[in-house]
Order: sequence, then C-alpha cells, then structure tokens
Amino acid sequence: MSRETPEQVLKAIVDGINAGNLDVLLALYEPEAAFAPQPGSLAHGLAGIRESLAAFIAMKGTLDLQVTRVLEAGGLALVAGVWSFTGTGPDGAPVKLTGHNADVLRRQGDGSWRFVIDNPWGTD
Repeated sequence: MSRETPEQVLKAIVDGINAGNLDVLLALYEPEAAFAPQPGSLAHGLAGIRESLAAFIAMKGTLDLQVTRVLEAGGLALVAGVWSFTGTGPDGAPVKLTGHNADVLRRQGDGSWRFVIDNPWGTD
C-alpha cells in the first residue's frame, strides 16, 4: 500500500474498508488523529478511530470514493471528494450512505502521508 500522495492514502482507505482490514486502515492515521463517525462528532486517537471504523466495516459493504480536489501547503493537504457506501446494517436492512469528504493529511518524516482529520461528512 503506497502512501506517497494524499490520493494514494484515500485509495488505501477504500481498499481497506472494502477488504475489511482494520489494521491496514489504522496505519493510515497519525496516533492523535480524529475521525468523524457522524456529522458533528469526532472520535479521537487510534482507539476511537478503531472503534468507529470497526462499526463501519461490520456493515460488510462496498465503498466508492472519487477525489475531486487536493490542496497542499506546508506539509498539509486538504482532500475533498465524493463517496458512496452500500452495506448491511446491524438489523439486516440495506444501508446506503453518500457524502462529500473533507480530510486533512500531513506529510510524515519519511515522505508518506497520514490522516490528521478524517471527515467523511465534509461540511454537513
């Protein structure tokens, strides 16, 4: 899994969710990163992110994401995109989610990128 560009990190998120590989997903986040599991809510640190992503993976669905814009400055990147997810809820009912993400990534010392803030809900 390459993380040489912000776009590659977002592709790795899609691949990790679709494969249900939580360990691969967690490697894409800084230790103090935050994830928005729903609009207006943040899970902090790898433990909170693990719990949030595990619930998402439990829906055994398919994520599709298209990066629409990447703005880079000073070792930070703002990544915007459009995504959709289809899966199965805990009650067995079909789940269909869509959104516009607005994520912040930071270039690491080794040149790779990791999430600082993963916000799949954009400005919602």
